[in-house]
Amino acid sequence: MKKIIVPVDFSEHSEFALEAAASLAQKYGSELIVLHMLELSNAIISSASEALNQEAVFYLKLAEQKFESFLDKPYLEGITLTPIVKHFKVWSEVNMVAADHHADLIIMGSQGASGFKEVFVGSNTEKVVRHSDIPVLVIKHNPILMDFENAVFACDFSEETVAPYLKAKAIFDLLGTKLHLVYVNSPDGNFKSSSEIDKRVSHFLGKAEGNLDNLSQVNIVSDYSIEKGILNFSNVIGADLIAVATHGRKGLSHLFEGSVSEDIANHSTLPVMTFKI
Repeated sequence: MKKIIVPVDFSEHSEFALEAAASLAQKYGSELIVLHMLELSNAIISSASEALNQEAVFYLKLAEQKFESFLDKPYLEGITLTPIVKHFKVWSEVNMVAADHHADLIIMGSQGASGFKEVFVGSNTEKVVRHSDIPVLVIKHNPILMDFENAVFACDFSEETVAPYLKAKAIFDLLGTKLHLVYVNSPDGNFKSSSEIDKRVSHFLGKAEGNLDNLSQVNIVSDYSIEKGILNFSNVIGADLIAVATHGRKGLSHLFEGSVSEDIANHSTLPVMTFKI
């Protein structure tokens, strides 16, 4: 884990993400790329007007000043830091920055969302989860401990989730985390018989591992919804983190079909790590 991106807006929740990233960076010698998005309009950025150009410079200087005080934290001592200020929309550009810097992980803070705000506006964290090609770790609270002993990886055991599972397994092997795989059989998730699930899980492990040695790590639970099943199972085993595969739906398909990964990232009190299919 050589490079970790931490998008910040100087809020309390982005500081939670920064402290979590610092904990991992201290342990694995990672570089932290701390990213702030100005979100200036195209009119200000491209304008030939001297007044608008001065406004852009003002916001840039203000961000640099905030960065200086925001990054003055004892827990960042000894860590390689690269502060970056970018224009434009945070959810689309974070993925570009990650690609440019060959980053391994994005860590973001989030207070979650609910109701109409969640459906029609959403949060920047939700949009980063939807766009990111690399894993995203969502932190909700002050990270007291970053030693992830038990992680739940939730998926439907389809072939398309093999690659996300292998990425998750590689990261959790690095972190020394025990991985618990869970399938939620629910009315809202195309309910299946026990034999259908067994065949699906066996096929999945055969594709992913080439054997069924990890069959004991697979847990089948039933609940009223996939989200409730994942959250309830995580609570029962005392999980420290939830990992989910995400399609990264966009536009109308996201609005009408929803995304379990984004629901989990919004509603879980545990850290959530997403892996794009």
